[in-house]
Amino acid sequence: MTDEQLMLRAIELAKQGIGFVNPNPLVGAVIVKDGRIIGEGYHERCGGLHAERNALQNCTEDPRGAVMYVTLEPCCHQGKTPPCTEAVIAAGISKVFIGSDDPNPLVAGKGTEQLRAAGIEVVTGFCKAECDEINRVFFHYITTKTPFCVLKTAMTADGKSATRTGLSKWISGEESRRHVHETRKRVAGIMVGIGTVLSDDPMLNCRAENPSHPARIVCDTNLQIPPDCRLVISAKDIPTYVAASRIDGKKRALLEQRGVHVLEIPEEDGHVNLRILMRKLGELQIDSVLLEGGAALHEAALRSGIVQHVHVYIAPKIFGGVSAKSAVGGLGVAYPDEAYRLSRPIISRFGDDVLLEYDVEGCGCSQES
Repeated sequence: MTDEQLMLRAIELAKQGIGFVNPNPLVGAVIVKDGRIIGEGYHERCGGLHAERNALQNCTEDPRGAVMYVTLEPCCHQGKTPPCTEAVIAAGISKVFIGSDDPNPLVAGKGTEQLRAAGIEVVTGFCKAECDEINRVFFHYITTKTPFCVLKTAMTADGKSATRTGLSKWISGEESRRHVHETRKRVAGIMVGIGTVLSDDPMLNCRAENPSHPARIVCDTNLQIPPDCRLVISAKDIPTYVAASRIDGKKRALLEQRGVHVLEIPEEDGHVNLRILMRKLGELQIDSVLLEGGAALHEAALRSGIVQHVHVYIAPKIFGGVSAKSAVGGLGVAYPDEAYRLSRPIISRFGDDVLLEYDVEGCGCSQES
């Protein structure tokens, strides 16, 4: 196998940690000696051993003199686990290929320096683009202290997210809905507005294979969430947060008794301040959020600048109707050049549906309130 193939193998290993390592990065490692893979590992769960230590632990023979391929710069500080640089040095690894630099200020080049100081040959930036891609969430979170936010919506070919009567189940097909649950598995939180809770009584859990259930977050300015809704009933099983600005003490006490975490967030333009909410979620180590609507929350999120990525599922259907809802509500922009700009399009197909993915240009969670 070539060096590139070995690093790509490390990337595939890293992806096995999806849904279980947040807010840590996805990391994979491969150890090669005399042209043979003698050890592999990945970061399996937050708080567990890192990829390098797992790979060393899984070695089938003495790794002294071997080469390691690792997708992210090895850590060099004491966290929940000991520094990986110490393990790499102690094992006698002779050369390390590193994919991504770690922007964590506790690492940020120091891990590479420690390896080189110990006489290990280090190649940095190897398959960097591919390694960077798997950790977009981590890089955003570690540098901004706010979650990476993905806005997800489904619409018909004529841009409708519901009929004129407000019905929306189901716009997209079964394969698209399965993909949504795979996305839910990847993120640390799912966020909706109170309108979605009142109209749909959703569970907002993950029904993918080997599920990892993200926290549920409800933007509920006036604390209207019903104590008997499914989110509240299951709050002791799946972390549930309700962000509110106007809070009735008795209602809060009842919700908290049932396991709901009520977050008091200042109000802005008639709803909870989404930038402040993102900072609070970051403090709670929620590194990523899938925003699932509805239209009012989508508009507020785009206007607040908290959205980094967009998933748009388009179904081969036409609803029509002037009063039928669109995916983004509010007044909308007045002029075409005021549009929210999207870039880096990715097109995928799920059954008869098409998924369009975009980055949101110039969008990041502002540190101002």
